[in-house]
Amino acid sequence: MKWVAAALVTCAMLATPVMAREITPAEQRQHPYDASIPGCDDSVVLGHIASKFSIKEGRFWQSPLTILTFERIQQTAWRPNGLDFIPRRYCSGAVVTSDGIKRRIDYSIREDLGFIGLGFGTEWCVDGLDRNYAYAPQCKQARP
Repeated sequence: MKWVAAALVTCAMLATPVMAREITPAEQRQHPYDASIPGCDDSVVLGHIASKFSIKEGRFWQSPLTILTFERIQQTAWRPNGLDFIPRRYCSGAVVTSDGIKRRIDYSIREDLGFIGLGFGTEWCVDGLDRNYAYAPQCKQARP
């Protein structure tokens, strides 16, 4: 008999409407974002990623790898999480590293998420070189 009561309570909970939250675009908040972040192929963004990549490889993995070139860079998503989240641009392409291997790269450019909230910030993952599995599997977590 208890399982019948539990089933009725569960059905009642599932039948009640879920209250939708109000969506306030990030540009209309008290401390608004302006949604102006660099494009995927901006040289400042690519230079930042290449610099951080070589620092990470050298400091944490004792590897001399660097990014030599970026190829086929394209935007994959713009604000896929909705208007009320921090503006983000998702990009992907290919990089050629100093060992001569071409690898996929996925990255995001995020407004006001740079050092102490100044400027844009980037999150990136080079497929096959995510040694600590931060974006595993195969950089999937770096994509939208």
